[in-house]
Amino acid sequence: MGRSTETFSKKEKEKARLKKAKEKKEKAEDRKANGSKGKSLEDMMAYIDEHGNITSTPPDPSKKIRINAADIPTGVAKQEDIPYDTVRNGVVTFFNEAKGYGFIKDQQTQESIFVHINALTEPLKENNLVTFETEQGKKGLSAINVKKK
Repeated sequence: MGRSTETFSKKEKEKARLKKAKEKKEKAEDRKANGSKGKSLEDMMAYIDEHGNITSTPPDPSKKIRINAADIPTGVAKQEDIPYDTVRNGVVTFFNEAKGYGFIKDQQTQESIFVHINALTEPLKENNLVTFETEQGKKGLSAINVKKK
């Protein structure tokens, strides 16, 4: 007599496969019974009220705000030149003489501004009080005409 070719693991796999197929069929029947297909457009619409909450009721037309399209600014706003003192005061926070650059901390705005050795009128060291002007460099503001106070 030959042995059965069905092993325990084969039986378990077959049970799991049948169970999965049964669950899939039940889910499909449930979707069919409770499905949202066939609903009208109004049933599917959602609105946002004046407080930003999602609601199923349409907004009140009397609360609608009319905006004139001509009143909406387009393009970039003009930046007017703000007159300010071109000579600034600051403190040298870092300066590397070997590499020829450093940074000055502006006393008014507290921003760090790059300074190159070519922009100096006299040698600088860290913690020196200086006066300087700025210009726009490749990577941001750069100090020029740097003088000790």
